[in-house]
Amino acid sequence: MAKSPGAPAAIVGALVALAAGAVTGVAAERRLVAEPMRVDQQLLAELGSLSGDLGTVRAVDGTELFIDVDTPAGFRPGRDLTIIFSHGYTLNSRTWHFQRAALRSVARLVFWDQRAHGRSGRGGPDSHTIDQLGLDLNSVIQQVAPTGPLLLVGHSMGGMTVMSLAAAQPELFTERVIGVALLGTSSGDIHDVALGLPAPIARVAHRFAPSVAPTLIRRRDFIEASRGRSSDLTALIGRRYSFGSPVSPEIAQFTMDMINGTPIDVVAEFLPTFDKHDKRAALAVMTGLEVLVMVGRSDRMTPVGHSYEIVRRVPHAELVVLADTGHMLMLERPAEVNHELIELVDRAKRAID
Repeated sequence: MAKSPGAPAAIVGALVALAAGAVTGVAAERRLVAEPMRVDQQLLAELGSLSGDLGTVRAVDGTELFIDVDTPAGFRPGRDLTIIFSHGYTLNSRTWHFQRAALRSVARLVFWDQRAHGRSGRGGPDSHTIDQLGLDLNSVIQQVAPTGPLLLVGHSMGGMTVMSLAAAQPELFTERVIGVALLGTSSGDIHDVALGLPAPIARVAHRFAPSVAPTLIRRRDFIEASRGRSSDLTALIGRRYSFGSPVSPEIAQFTMDMINGTPIDVVAEFLPTFDKHDKRAALAVMTGLEVLVMVGRSDRMTPVGHSYEIVRRVPHAELVVLADTGHMLMLERPAEVNHELIELVDRAKRAID
C-alpha cells in the first residue's frame, strides 16, 4: 500500500483523544519490577484465536453487540461468579487473549466488543459516547448475566465504560458487583494529557482536537487506503504509545491490526466523547468493593497520575504500578496482570463467602 503522512497523523490524532494527563494525588502504590516478557509460545501462536460461545445482545437502541462467553464446567447460574471484560478504544475483545487463557477455569467469562468495534454493530454517530457504552454494558449484563455476582474488568475506554455504568446504575454495584478492575484508564481530565510531549505542543494538540473528527470522516477513504502493515511510521507510533518495553513482533502486529481494523470514521466519531468524560463522582459507588487499579509506569495514554486520582477517590483500592510498561499492559505484561486479576477474584469471592 502507498504510504501517506495523513494516515499516521490521523491515528496520532485519534490516540490523543484517548490520553489522560497526570493528576496530582496521594496513594499507596505497590510497584512491580516487570520481568522480561515471557509468554507461552503456544498461547502466542494462538494469539486472538481463543473463543467460547458466540452470540449477540441487543442494546437499548437496537444495536447488536457481539459477545463471546466461556462457561466452566459445573457453573451454577445465579450463584457463581461472572467476570465481564470491556476493551479499550480502537481495540476489540481479542485484546484479553492471555486473560481468557488464565481465568477461563476460575469463573464464567464474558467478552464483548463495544459498539462500532470488532464484530459489534454500529449505532448512529451520536451514540458513540462513553455514556452510551455504560448503557451497553448494562444490556450485556441484563441479557447474559441477569443474576448472580459480577466482577467487572475494564481497560482504558473499557474502564470508562465501567465508570459510566456505575453512574447510571449505582444499585448494581451495591447489589451484585463484588469486584472491579480498572486497567490503564482515567476518571476524567483527559484534556490535560501531555502524551510525553512538551507542554506547549500538547496544549496545541488538544486545542485542535475538536476539528480532527470531521476531517478524518471527510478523508476516510484516503486514510483507509494508506493504513496497514506497510506503514513503518504508523507501526513506530503504535509501539511508542502502546508499550513501554520491547515486545514480540507478534504482539506488536496484533495490536496494530486491532487499531487498523477499526474504521477511521468510528475512530473519529468517538473522539469528542473523551474530553467530556468525567466520572469521578461515580467512583464513590465502588466503596466497599474489592477494587484493583493497575497501570504501566510508562503509559503515555493514561498516565499513572490518573490511577492516583482514582485511588484517591477509592482509597481502599489496590494500586499496582508496573515498571517499564505502557498502555497495553494486558498484552505487554500478561503474567503480572493475570496474577493480579486472580488475586482480585480470590479476594472478591472471600468477601461473599
